[in-house]
Amino acid sequence: MERRRRGRAGDHLSAELSEVLLDPAEAAAISAHGRDDAAVLIALYDWPERPGLVLTERRHDLRRHAGEVSFPGGRADPGESAVECALREAEEEIGLDPAVVEVVGALPPTSTVVTSYRVIPIVGLIPAGRRHVLSPLEVERVIELSLDELREGYGMRRLIRRGVPFRTPTFEVGDTFVWGATARMLQIFLERLDASPPSGRR
Repeated sequence: MERRRRGRAGDHLSAELSEVLLDPAEAAAISAHGRDDAAVLIALYDWPERPGLVLTERRHDLRRHAGEVSFPGGRADPGESAVECALREAEEEIGLDPAVVEVVGALPPTSTVVTSYRVIPIVGLIPAGRRHVLSPLEVERVIELSLDELREGYGMRRLIRRGVPFRTPTFEVGDTFVWGATARMLQIFLERLDASPPSGRR
C-alpha cells in the first residue's frame, strides 16, 4: 500500500479528512479499461478552520483545454504512481514544493471524455499563504477559492461542446467557471465531506 506523507503535528487535523477518502493505491487499483493514466492534486489550505483549494486557469493559446479551470496535474510518466505524478505536476505548474504537501488520500478515478484519460485525484494539505510560481507555458493564473464559495456556486447545467449537448455539474464563483471532469471531481469531494450533495444554484 502506497505510503502517505504525514507530518506528526498535523495528524489530528487530517484524520477526519482521511476517513472519507480512499488510499491512493486503492484509488489507483480501480479499473478504467482503455484509458491512459493521469493525476491531479487537490491542494487544500487552512484545513479545517477556513478550508480552500488551489485551481489553475490554463493559458488561452494552448491546443487542448485552453482557458479551462482545473487542478494542477497531467499525464503520468511510465512507472510513476498517481501521488508522484500529482506532486510533480503541481511543482511544475505552480511551483509547489512536494515536501510541504501532506497527502491524506484520494478520490475514485474520473474519466475524461475528449482526451480519454483516467484521472486520479490526490488530496493533500498545504500551508496557507504560499507564493505560487506559475509555469509560463501552461498556466495563466492561480485561483484560490474557499470550499464555502464553491458550495454556493454549485449547479447543474446543460452545455454544448463540439455541437453535442450534455449535462454537467458546474461551479461558478465570480469570473471563475468550473465544469467537466474538474467539476465532477469537486462534486464528489464535497459530497464526501458533507455526506450530501452540495447546495447552491440549480
